[in-house]
Amino acid sequence: MIGIVVRNRPEISEDQAATLAAMGVATVHEAQGRTGLLQPPIRAIQQDVAIAGSAVTVLAQPGDNWMLHVAVEQCRPGDVLVVACTTENDDGMFGDLLATSLMARGVAGLVIDAGVRDTAELRRMGFPVWSRAVHARGTVKATLGSVNVPVVIGGQYIRPGDAIVADDDGIVVVPFATVDTAIAASRKRVLNEEAKRARLADGELGLDIYDMRPRLAEAGLRYVDDLPNE
Repeated sequence: MIGIVVRNRPEISEDQAATLAAMGVATVHEAQGRTGLLQPPIRAIQQDVAIAGSAVTVLAQPGDNWMLHVAVEQCRPGDVLVVACTTENDDGMFGDLLATSLMARGVAGLVIDAGVRDTAELRRMGFPVWSRAVHARGTVKATLGSVNVPVVIGGQYIRPGDAIVADDDGIVVVPFATVDTAIAASRKRVLNEEAKRARLADGELGLDIYDMRPRLAEAGLRYVDDLPNE
C-alpha cells in the first residue's frame, strides 16, 4: 500500500496511555500473554524515560524520510510516531528538526526501524526515541510511502491507533481493541508481584513461593552434602 495517507484512526485516551506507561513494557508484555514485544535491535537512545500513546504509522522507503514529514500533519498530542521501512535500513532518517516539529504537536516519542542522528541534541531536547541504529548518513525526499497503514516493525504487526508502550526495557504494542483488557491484566500482575516482593523481602524463598520443589524433584534434582566422587 504505497502513496496514501489515512486521516481517520482510533486513539487511546490520556488515562489509558498514562496507565500503560506506568505499568511498563515488561509488565504489559507478560500480562497480555507474552505477546507484542518488538525485537531488541530497536532500543532507546536515552534512559529513564517511559511513554505510551496511539500509533501513527509510517511506511517509508529506505534512505528517504519524505513520508515522515507528511506524517507530522497527522499527529495529535500524545501520539507515538512509528516508522517502518520497506527494507532494512540504517540511514539517519530522523534528527532534531523533525523532533522539533513533532514536539510542537505534542507527540510523545518516536519508534523507528532505521537510524537516527543528532542524538545528543535529541536527548537535550527531551524527545524520546527508540531506533534500530544511530547513523550520521542523511536521507533524500524523493519516493512515496504511506501514512496510517498497517506496518510490520521489529517483528510485530502494528495498526494505526494501536497502543505503543516504550521504556528502557524495549517496546510493546497493544492492539487497540484489547487495551482495556491489557490494562486490567497488568494491574492484576502488579498487585501479585507486590505481594511476592513483600514475601521475598521477609526472607521467603522463590522455591517455596512458586512451589518449585516438587517439580525440581520430578526433574531429577538431588541435594547432597558433599561433591560425589567421580
